Amino acid sequence: MKFTAPLVSIAAMAASTSAFTAPTTKTMPSTQLKISDKAIADKSQSLPWLDRPEALDGTYQGDVGFDPFGFAKNKEDLRLYREAEIKHARLAMLAAVGWPISELLDRTLANAFGWQTIVDATDRAPSVLNGGLGKISPVYWAGVITIAAAIDLIQLQKSRNNPTYTPGNLNFDPLGLYPDDKEGQDQMKLAEIKNGRLAMLAITAFALQEAVTHMGVIDNPFFIHSLN
Repeated sequence: MKFTAPLVSIAAMAASTSAFTAPTTKTMPSTQLKISDKAIADKSQSLPWLDRPEALDGTYQGDVGFDPFGFAKNKEDLRLYREAEIKHARLAMLAAVGWPISELLDRTLANAFGWQTIVDATDRAPSVLNGGLGKISPVYWAGVITIAAAIDLIQLQKSRNNPTYTPGNLNFDPLGLYPDDKEGQDQMKLAEIKNGRLAMLAITAFALQEAVTHMGVIDNPFFIHSLN
């Protein structure tokens, strides 16, 4: 089954996220609290041979002290980087699903509606490494830029002079799935950032895989076993 390729490739990289992600709950059973508070504060949880960055104090979900290059020098830096991380994580989750779906359905939809086929002869979607971006309509790019700018303006408006604002909080929950209690909200935030980080790794792997093998992710024999 072709569609299993991206799913298998995502699963194969799940272990790679352990350096970035935190346990699914913020609290630990008392039997596991063997290390002193000072030791926990002094050392990075993800890179225990390095000191924990001062700005990374566990304020945000998924914070395991991973900042080996010291980008976040203070709280404001950390807030800006977390905002950027969440935006990229959300885009990556959409891309990790949209990329293989586009390769699966492009020819079918193009033939049905008389459109130009966008994927190339080896089922690769257009990308910076694959080429083919010139086939995409300028109207599409204009729409993407407009939507992105609108979301950024909404975020800036919400965060400006609002001390209670947390990065990524756009109050967007049309299905009403966001919990009302803090514990549930914390778990939802942690799940989002963990899946987003995994998705960022996944689409990076998709791009490199297609550039090196010259095959679409839905066809690559390294990530798929045919059921036919």
